[in-house]
Amino acid sequence: MTERQIKRLLPGLLRDNDFAHILAELRQYPRKFTVSALISGIYQTDEVIKWRSIQAMGPLMNDLAGEEMEDARLVMRRLLWSLNEESAGIGWGMPEAMGEIMAISAELADEYGHMLVSYMREENYLELPALQKGLLWGVGRLAMVRPEIIRRFDGEGYMSIYLESADRQVRVLAARNFGILGTPEAEFWIRGMFADKTPVRLFEDGEFLDTSVGELARQAVQRITAGGLSAQTH
Repeated sequence: MTERQIKRLLPGLLRDNDFAHILAELRQYPRKFTVSALISGIYQTDEVIKWRSIQAMGPLMNDLAGEEMEDARLVMRRLLWSLNEESAGIGWGMPEAMGEIMAISAELADEYGHMLVSYMREENYLELPALQKGLLWGVGRLAMVRPEIIRRFDGEGYMSIYLESADRQVRVLAARNFGILGTPEAEFWIRGMFADKTPVRLFEDGEFLDTSVGELARQAVQRITAGGLSAQTH
């Protein structure tokens, strides 16, 4: 099956509510073509196709890394290039995809985790709030599984600037990540968000979650008090 044929099949397949079925179907197709088609899916404005594509990238890239690591590296470089100013693109959804991939693949996380963190640093800083939200989601997804990688590259330190963002959703996504990491130094800033009713829509555990800035802030403080998400799951 060609990449073009897979792209035509994706919209209908990705709207299936059964992700295990989606994944089983996608694993029947040539890996490199499927991953490339999913990257195109990530750029779609349809949120279901976008987020199912991101979700599927994790296990399929893990498969690809196990079969041919250099092919997986080429894909990761493609995602990184999309966020480069010289690419003439914007890279919508790519930080989220990288976070999902590295949450599933330990090998790719070891090689590319520092690059995800680098987008919070001055030399690689993503200026657009929409990209910052994607980056913070990706950092949070990686932190849920491999918090040591975020800490190894001082992700907590670089992330603190987002607590002062003019964008309320950017602020609370940073707060959520500090909750996942169990960072007590952030608690004072996060408590200031408790009364904020600004709506937030998240993709979490394979589902869409409609919540608010204040609710996410309260959850973050609860996690900090408990020592972080990783402490709660072990």
